[in-house]
Amino acid sequence: MIQEEERAQRRAALRALLRKPLLTAESDPEELTLVRRHQAELRDWLSRETGWRLHVDSETARLFKTAPSLEDATHPARGKGKEPFGRRRYVLLCLALAVLERADAQTTLGRLAEEVLNAAAEPDLALEFTLDTRAERADLVAVVRTLLDWGVLRRVAGDEEAYLSATGDALYDVRRNVLSVLLTGARGPSTVTAATFEERLSALTDEPVPDSDDLRNQALRWRLTRRLLEDPVIYHHDLDEAERAYLLSQRPAITRRIEEATGLVPEVRAEGIAMVDPDDELTDVRMPEQHTDGHVTLLVAEFLAGRDGEVTRDELRAFVRDAAARHASYWRKGVTEPGAEDELLDIALEKLAALRLVVVLPDRVRALPAIARYALDEPTIRN
Repeated sequence: MIQEEERAQRRAALRALLRKPLLTAESDPEELTLVRRHQAELRDWLSRETGWRLHVDSETARLFKTAPSLEDATHPARGKGKEPFGRRRYVLLCLALAVLERADAQTTLGRLAEEVLNAAAEPDLALEFTLDTRAERADLVAVVRTLLDWGVLRRVAGDEEAYLSATGDALYDVRRNVLSVLLTGARGPSTVTAATFEERLSALTDEPVPDSDDLRNQALRWRLTRRLLEDPVIYHHDLDEAERAYLLSQRPAITRRIEEATGLVPEVRAEGIAMVDPDDELTDVRMPEQHTDGHVTLLVAEFLAGRDGEVTRDELRAFVRDAAARHASYWRKGVTEPGAEDELLDIALEKLAALRLVVVLPDRVRALPAIARYALDEPTIRN
């Protein structure tokens, strides 16, 4: 009984880290306590199966994950209203972190804005940012609220809305213990001398090439386990020859270890593998969901699952327009207005792409094999 309880606690701790790789005593006291209690076993499993580092102290637990792909843009950071970060917000986030690294123990939003503005003026950045418009101030506020969510900042007085409306300011504590564990990557950014952005990004995440069969197999296990933990589904056609061969021979062992440690259940099909969470916790994109956007997404998935090959955007727009007319009494207002189908379709495709159910191309959409789970069979009528 004690062993089962310990195993359940370790699983809960690992799931907490996978769901939120940065835990703080202020925001996640129960989860941090579990991670601290089982840190030795967690660190051993993560090092052996994924190659990820785990840092734990009295105030934070930080899982330094490595992104499976540098080209995947389907899971952006999101603001308080769930709007995705664009290039400007990402740049402002990096500049804010650089400014806070040199800041005093406390700072105001106004002072942070001034220093970010000065940093943005560097010629090499080519970022037009002036804070003259509400939209620009809103971008900075979205960044600050992200830092508040992460625990890098703690609000002492005031609020961001006052700054946004130019009627006041906000005062923050700078939590250096959290700031110090944010940066992840295989090497420090200051050591990278590559010329292009793509080369610099690759250099930040590149890992040494193994020089023995054992280490090469270890690297393959790490890559595949990371993807099974991070990606909604792994398709065999996305793997290189070595990865496919290793997964074919080691799939039962890899998926069993993941299931034992996390509670994720393998769903194995001819086209690939998905690790499914019965508790529906370890995901940032859920399917299906309620309300208008969730219903539209499910209907689009069903539509695509019943088609072979690619479907044009015009076909999908017509389908969504027809669905809006049929479900207008249940969906939110305005869905039948001209052009509303474009927004509804974009939201649906964004979610389906994030779940690796479709590939969105400029003028068409390609359904991927896993979308077949949303196909509807013809009803069978029995007398």
